Amino acid sequence: MYPFIRLLTSSIKARFAPPVPADGVCETTFRCQPLDLDMFMEVNNGRVLTLYDIGRFDLSIRTGLSAVLRKNRWGFVVAGSSVRYRRRVRMFDRVTMRTQLLGMEGRWSYVAQSMWVKGQPVSSVLLRTAITSKSGTVPTEDVLREMGIEQWKTELPDWVKAWAEGDALRPWPPEP
Repeated sequence: MYPFIRLLTSSIKARFAPPVPADGVCETTFRCQPLDLDMFMEVNNGRVLTLYDIGRFDLSIRTGLSAVLRKNRWGFVVAGSSVRYRRRVRMFDRVTMRTQLLGMEGRWSYVAQSMWVKGQPVSSVLLRTAITSKSGTVPTEDVLREMGIEQWKTELPDWVKAWAEGDALRPWPPEP
C-alpha cells in the first residue's frame, strides 16, 4: 500500500520548511515502519523507491516546482533509474534522505537521492525525470522559465553523462 499518510505529513512539513534553490539539497527524515519491511525484516527494495518518491515531492515543493506543475497542469515522471543498495534498513531505524537536482539536459532532469542511517549511506538512486503535459515532454527551458530561473548550470557531472550514455545503449523494446 502506498504510504499516503507519510506523503501527506512530509508535504505539510515541506510547505513550512525554508525554500531551497533549484540545485539545493533537501533532507527528509523518517522512521522505518513495519509496513516498509519484507520477509527478511528489512526495507523492501520496492518500498525504497516509493520512499524516494516522497523525497522528490519534498524537493518539488521546496523549490517551487510543485506550484508550477499545478498551475500548468503538468506531471513529474521518472523515465529511468539506477539504484545501489549497500546496507540494510531495519524496523524503527531513523533514515535521512537527501535529494538534489543535479542538472538538466534537453527534456531530461537528473536527480540524485541517498538514504543514510546513523551517518552511514545505505542506498542511493540516480533518476532521469521529466515534466510532462498533455502534448508530451516539456522542454527543461520552459520549466525553468516558468519557475523564474534565468541562469542555470546545465553541465551534468561526468558520471551522470556516462550513465545516460550507457542507458541509451540498452535495446528498446526490451530483450527478452
